[in-house]
Amino acid sequence: MIPEIEKADQQTIKAFQEEKLRQLISYLQEKSPYYRRLFKSHKIVAEDIQTLEDLVKIAPTTKEELQKYNADFLCVSKTDIVDYVTTSGTLGDPVTVALTDADLERLAYNESISFACAGITKEDVLQLTTTMDRRFIAGLAYFLGARKLGAGIIRVGAGIPELQWDTILKFKPSYLIVVPSFLLKLVSYAEEHGIDYKKSGIKGAVCIGESLRNQDFSLNILGNKIKEKWDIDLFSTYASTEMSTAFTECSEMQGGHQHPELIIVEVLDDNNQAVPDGTEGELTITTLGVEAMPLLRFKTGDIVVAHNEPCACGRNTVRIGPLVGRKKQMVKYKGTTLYPPAMDNLLNDFTEVESHVIEIYHNDIGTDEIGIKIASNNQSDELQNEIRDHFRSKLRVAPKIEYCSTSEIQKLRSSMLGRKPVTVIDRRG
Repeated sequence: MIPEIEKADQQTIKAFQEEKLRQLISYLQEKSPYYRRLFKSHKIVAEDIQTLEDLVKIAPTTKEELQKYNADFLCVSKTDIVDYVTTSGTLGDPVTVALTDADLERLAYNESISFACAGITKEDVLQLTTTMDRRFIAGLAYFLGARKLGAGIIRVGAGIPELQWDTILKFKPSYLIVVPSFLLKLVSYAEEHGIDYKKSGIKGAVCIGESLRNQDFSLNILGNKIKEKWDIDLFSTYASTEMSTAFTECSEMQGGHQHPELIIVEVLDDNNQAVPDGTEGELTITTLGVEAMPLLRFKTGDIVVAHNEPCACGRNTVRIGPLVGRKKQMVKYKGTTLYPPAMDNLLNDFTEVESHVIEIYHNDIGTDEIGIKIASNNQSDELQNEIRDHFRSKLRVAPKIEYCSTSEIQKLRSSMLGRKPVTVIDRRG
């Protein structure tokens, strides 16, 4: 189930997106208070934007603007809104995103073709281990996508390994939708309770929220740990509430595929210029087919590398590599640029580390400092030195390390909305 446009040549995809872009510009000119104001201030009329290259005429929209003018992005009457979701607020105040019935249908289509990208069919049953409540869009998207695809889905929710295994053994799902580190907890529970997890019937996992791969698409430390224990297929998927669109890996596992019928992708530098192919930049997106709150050149804050060469799976769409990091969480530490995911990955190398939180703060002279709070049964100087040496050799930095209780780490990791565990606390104001 590959949409024809995703198999088309680059010129056909470009022409298709340009037609969709022209429709979007006209829609925003008519319906969006925010973009009408933007167009007027920059003396832009709809006829000025005809091609993808013309997008550079439009100033990007930032997360701060979406937060500050949230209601001005709404293009429909409130009576047309059937669902409200909010962002997790990881990098600031949560943003409200409204969806119409058509937007929910688009969300279902997005996730159905994303599941199909990972090889999931209507013959499969998926076990959802993320929440569907608390104004969380992802759980809703997975449920709608599975229904659109015709696959079965079991809504178990987050945590509780006992309930997860009871469900797996009772209903025999073939795929899990899961935060990858939770797979290790499922394995640990199975081993402790005599469950033969390797014969459970699970074929693979659609993995969210944590990186599985290095930038060359090889498995990172976490990915290798999972595969060593449980040899199932691991598919990464990347998305955000604001763009209501997912980038999911195919069978080749070489990055998450763009759906050109749903989203336009740019990767920009700090001056809002396109970066060369294969270069890190900020993912900037334009949503297509969104009715309630479409976004034009929205800077996601996520640093990625885009890959444009055709994929062996038959798709010719842009692929987004593993998330390098979030721009706001970039750390300049003693001459080295760091992103927290790289630090998370190194800590996964130590089985003694049960959980951790990375804190970024300014020291007395105003430069960045990194502190890592660790929960471990082995609170020895030797382990501390090993971790510090590992960081020195891999990232050329030696962060401050402090042992804490598991309960203290859990308290720090729990966000106010309880939707996403927080692994990075930025105290730089």
